[in-house]
Amino acid sequence: MDKTTSTLLIDFADPASIGLWQAIGDRVMGGLSSGTLLPDASGGAVFCGSVSLANGGGFASVRCQPGQRDLSAYDGLRLGVRGDGRPYKLSLLIDAGFDGILYQGSFTAAPGEWQSIDLPFAAFVARRRGRTLAAAPALDPANVHGFGLMTDGRLPGPFRLELRALSAYSGATQT
Repeated sequence: MDKTTSTLLIDFADPASIGLWQAIGDRVMGGLSSGTLLPDASGGAVFCGSVSLANGGGFASVRCQPGQRDLSAYDGLRLGVRGDGRPYKLSLLIDAGFDGILYQGSFTAAPGEWQSIDLPFAAFVARRRGRTLAAAPALDPANVHGFGLMTDGRLPGPFRLELRALSAYSGATQT
């Protein structure tokens, strides 16, 4: 029996929620990767594009900053996704600035099948500009200002991650 409770944070079937996301890729450092979040025919959204390792690049990402949220009543975040077998990161922005610390949880979504992926807050790692910050304070889920999705692993080529929902959960995780 599932003993979780969850609260929907982002419904990717809602076109208004898709419009909140902006692309941020390796072009800021001279890279050639591209990525975007688009409405998908399946009734959700798709994070898609292509990763290039040229010019020292190697990632694509999108972010939204809907404002500060207190998620301290929850144990983590749940993504409803269908992947391509590539690794990704879900980012939490803890301040309203563009270049602050991100807390990231890594996941791989199996190709071809919809699944729920639970990322406990305890598994999120502090990073800034791709570097792990060992001395950073622990993630404070009471102070989340935004969310991001990022390709992981510097794997060149096209990527596609379909999304239905992002929720906060508490209780036992789904398997």
